[in-house]
Amino acid sequence: MEILSRLEQANDNAAAFWLAQARTHGWQQLITPRFTAVRCARTPDDAHRIVITRPYGDSADLEDELAALVREWSTLRLTLEDPYGGLDMTRHGCGHGRAMAVMVREPGPLEAPLTGSLPRSGDRDGGPLTVDEVLDADEFAEVERAVVEGFPITERQPWTRGGMLPGDLLREPGFRAWLGRIGGVPAGASLTYDDGRSTGVYWVATLPDHRSRGVARAVLETALAGARHDLPATLVATQLGEPLYRKLGFIERGRTHWWSLTGPSEG
Repeated sequence: MEILSRLEQANDNAAAFWLAQARTHGWQQLITPRFTAVRCARTPDDAHRIVITRPYGDSADLEDELAALVREWSTLRLTLEDPYGGLDMTRHGCGHGRAMAVMVREPGPLEAPLTGSLPRSGDRDGGPLTVDEVLDADEFAEVERAVVEGFPITERQPWTRGGMLPGDLLREPGFRAWLGRIGGVPAGASLTYDDGRSTGVYWVATLPDHRSRGVARAVLETALAGARHDLPATLVATQLGEPLYRKLGFIERGRTHWWSLTGPSEG
């Protein structure tokens, strides 16, 4: 078996997460030794996704290969994740976006929560805070809404059921969803994906009316408690979420640079 660095494990999980969505939606996909790409067809508001998965030597050569794919797929919107930071896609019409931490939590169960925290349930204004794994399509629609409105995913607003996360995703092996509620009312959500080598955490979101009430932490702790403890957990951290992830044992293993394209490629 190939021995992977923690960063490569995180890259592979992100690629597998998008491939799972490609299978469900029927999107075209491309897997190469250096990157994985997904063509989000029939969704003009979505960006095609490219995840660089392995180190590259000649960045110019890879840039040209990626630009050729963008032209072949007639890409109008693109999100490209470069965890190695060596690409310069400006000459191909892309804009440089955020650099975010790729974080990994080593295998093992969660330690006892911080004093005063309520990791999976507890009283809040409006009722008890609970977190449960979602197993049916109706609850999964609430997860989708929480992600679209809470993360937020502006391109998917106003939210339409199944537009971003169809219920069939729950049938994908390794794909799991978690929903936090306050007094039975949806308050936040997250997704996880187990590819057999790591558990990736995606779209930890809290709805605007329920922020600063411990929802994100409760959702994340529940998801981690439900994941395999013999595998590392991986995620890409927003600046806002990074302090929480560090408290739960995640360590930065690299920084991913995101490139975007919102019009025809100039390559």
